[in-house]
Amino acid sequence: MTVEVQSEATQVAEVVVPKEELEAKKIVEEVENEKVKEEEEEETKPKAIEKSSSYREESNFLSDLKENEKKALNDLKSKLEEAILGNTLFKKEESSTKKSPEKSPSGEEEEKKDNENKVEEKETKNEENCDTNCENKEEKESEKEGADLDVDEVDKEISIWGGGGVPLLPSKGGEKTNVVILKFLRARDYKVNELFEMLKKTLQWRKDFEVESILEEDLGSDLAPTAYMSGIDNQGHPICYNIFGVLDDQELYNKTFGTEEKRKQFLRWRVQLMEKGIQQLDFKAGGVSSLLQINDLKNSPGPSKKEVRIARKQDVDLLQDNYPEFVAKNYVLDPPKIVHFWRIQGVTTFCRNIDIHQCSILVLCFPVIALSFPNSKNQKQIRFARPAKVTETLLKYIPIQEIPIQYGGLKRENDFEFSASDCEASEILLKAGSTENIEIPAPEVGSTFIWDVTIVGGEVRYKEEFVPEDENSYTIIIQKEKKLSSPIRNTFKNNEAGKVVLTIKNTSSKKKKAFYRHKIKKSAI
Repeated sequence: MTVEVQSEATQVAEVVVPKEELEAKKIVEEVENEKVKEEEEEETKPKAIEKSSSYREESNFLSDLKENEKKALNDLKSKLEEAILGNTLFKKEESSTKKSPEKSPSGEEEEKKDNENKVEEKETKNEENCDTNCENKEEKESEKEGADLDVDEVDKEISIWGGGGVPLLPSKGGEKTNVVILKFLRARDYKVNELFEMLKKTLQWRKDFEVESILEEDLGSDLAPTAYMSGIDNQGHPICYNIFGVLDDQELYNKTFGTEEKRKQFLRWRVQLMEKGIQQLDFKAGGVSSLLQINDLKNSPGPSKKEVRIARKQDVDLLQDNYPEFVAKNYVLDPPKIVHFWRIQGVTTFCRNIDIHQCSILVLCFPVIALSFPNSKNQKQIRFARPAKVTETLLKYIPIQEIPIQYGGLKRENDFEFSASDCEASEILLKAGSTENIEIPAPEVGSTFIWDVTIVGGEVRYKEEFVPEDENSYTIIIQKEKKLSSPIRNTFKNNEAGKVVLTIKNTSSKKKKAFYRHKIKKSAI
């Protein structure tokens, strides 16, 4: 399953031509020659991207790129190499020159006399220190000229994203550098000049915003319920959950968006969360270089709370401008009823063209606008799921053990029973009117049984029993038969050899699915 993710950004100032133009051109030519060799090597590599009819990320293998895309990639790498080596990637700090206010004629005469006196004093001092200062000045100027020519020591270390950072100097970088550059290329439809300005602006923003040190900051825990990273999907994409319903709590709302300062704190916290997710990406051609995003709109505050709109708008703009191609797929859970009405009318074809980050805020505050706001540049795949279909929708791309229990999965926060190594679940198809038994044998006495069960597709009848091996012993009822539609976890310690039997009855005329996992803790004797 794949999706093409593209983002928008504004243009910046005109590119500055480096001083050492001749040397830079030679370096660029060498880089371009290296790129040709890279392309020839990459063309021999096998394609490693999973492909299906509905969920496919664009390939980052050079052999999969079209000719115009390869040309744009090489052009951008040349411009980037030239800018880094020429030390023109970041804007220069402008010296602050303040204009003096207008003065009266008498004031001008007095100021002129003062300036003349200052000049005379300065000239006498210069004459006295000429011998020593002139020599020092010449030495400093020669050192400065040498420093201007030798900028490699600092500029070659420029990097972005990922653990330790992906190097941006093309001649120093490799496969990961290509993946990062391709993100910007796709965000601007391979328009090299536009996306080069976008990249420069992103790097400048990261420098001004001090993003490189943001992971080390303690921004508090008040915002933690509003968004968090948890689990991975079937293709290894880290999952980011945005929970808008918690903002309906007035106390949390005031803590989060009550003042301008708190909204700035929210924005910085949101960038930190994004950077944490990016740390899990590998930026390899056949690897994982984007996230999966889930927006839960259940009990979300309405458009009357303007502070939410302001903060989320800033969030949207920031993510679009500085994190291009970072969302592989977007889910909208429990959208407003107006969404379903418009879908019936056939208007939601526009949803495929809504920007992923815009959708999360527009559906929240202005669902009608979200459905009628076309963005032809960004072809997105956005999935809407009603409450009854949430688990089924998420299961298409996320394993049941990675779906949180509040969405019908088996993943529990701070789970001390099932670890990552033993959390894989089994699936049972429940045919209409059928009964299925799950047996967990335990021949050793004093063992502790632990199991999880969840049902997808509707309600079933469910019970739990312990059946001993000894026919003369009595069956123990652990859980009486009851209706079950949400995840359940239970434990049982046996005093004799036997097995735990879980019975699931599908009394409806529709098929359903059951997922379960279990483990046994043997007695420590």
